[in-house]
Amino acid sequence: MRKTGFAIVVSEMNVLATERLILRRVTTDDAEVILELLNEPAFIRYVADREVRTTAQAAEFIVAKMLPSYVEFGFGFYLVELKESRVPVGICGLIKRDTLDDVDLGFSILHRFWRNGYAYEAAHAVMDYGKSVLGLPRIVAVTARDNESSTKLLEKLGLRFEKMIHLPGYGAESKLFG
Repeated sequence: MRKTGFAIVVSEMNVLATERLILRRVTTDDAEVILELLNEPAFIRYVADREVRTTAQAAEFIVAKMLPSYVEFGFGFYLVELKESRVPVGICGLIKRDTLDDVDLGFSILHRFWRNGYAYEAAHAVMDYGKSVLGLPRIVAVTARDNESSTKLLEKLGLRFEKMIHLPGYGAESKLFG
């Protein structure tokens, strides 16, 4: 274990631990929670409709879209769980997109867990991990133009709006924060 400024780096599978959360690598065993997350109205509205409608499709999504990042970059999306109960509350992690120069922070918390500070706690830990452990010189974030909650969270993390961009696979232009 290694302490960073905000979180403890635990192991390869359980990547980070904060006061209330464990962030670990996603596996195909997480297909049910990923299915739920990808079909939440807020995810579809602010991120995209990934057209994942079954647990089997969610497992395929994990294999095709999430797991390769761990191999290629050594990081990716992590499942965010409550430390005491190990109940999954969402995902948070770092993504390296072909269309962006920098690694970006992504997060999505299941609606029933909103307003508990989990998104901030997880995102803060991931940002700290990216900088202090992975040595990333710059981490950016992208959010939908009208996603005020994510905009406020990114600003609380110290990121500032830079410009509007268009990401392939996303409908409208998005806000880039750095």
